[in-house]
Amino acid sequence: MKQQYTIGFTTLALVAAGVVVSLGAMNPPDSEQVSKLLSDAKTQTYQLREDALTMESYSRTNATWESHAATVEQMKEHINAAGRTLTKLDEARKNASPWQTTAIDRIKPLLKEIAANTQNAIQYLNKSPKRLSSNEYKDYIEANADVAEKLAGLVADFVDYGNTKNRLERLTSKLELPGV
Repeated sequence: MKQQYTIGFTTLALVAAGVVVSLGAMNPPDSEQVSKLLSDAKTQTYQLREDALTMESYSRTNATWESHAATVEQMKEHINAAGRTLTKLDEARKNASPWQTTAIDRIKPLLKEIAANTQNAIQYLNKSPKRLSSNEYKDYIEANADVAEKLAGLVADFVDYGNTKNRLERLTSKLELPGV
């Protein structure tokens, strides 16, 4: 009896492995275009994070209105560049693999939140340039720093995942592993 259980378990494991392999074969390959755009987004979200952290440091050090304005203008340009990349990602999603589609879907709301917070900060600066120490302004700045940190980490993790996945696929092919 014990031997039959072992054989049954082994057979079940082999069938399950075959299902996993065949499911993997049904997934479309990663899009090189989407991978390149995600890599671009990684650089852009890193810039956004640096901008947001600079703004946050200004709110703690009583920097001048001009410093805030210059950095928020630079941040606006970086947001626009990231937005253009996101548009290209949306256009390329028809060729994207499932994990790449998930990446696009998760990036979009965070980038929109950063854009909204930055727009609020710009409006506040235009309306009240002398009140940079107000809690309202600091809330926009802190929220942007938090979201920018999260977005940069998320994009970096997806790019790392794609690179690791590609490396594993190359090694699997190189080693000529059956059924993997």
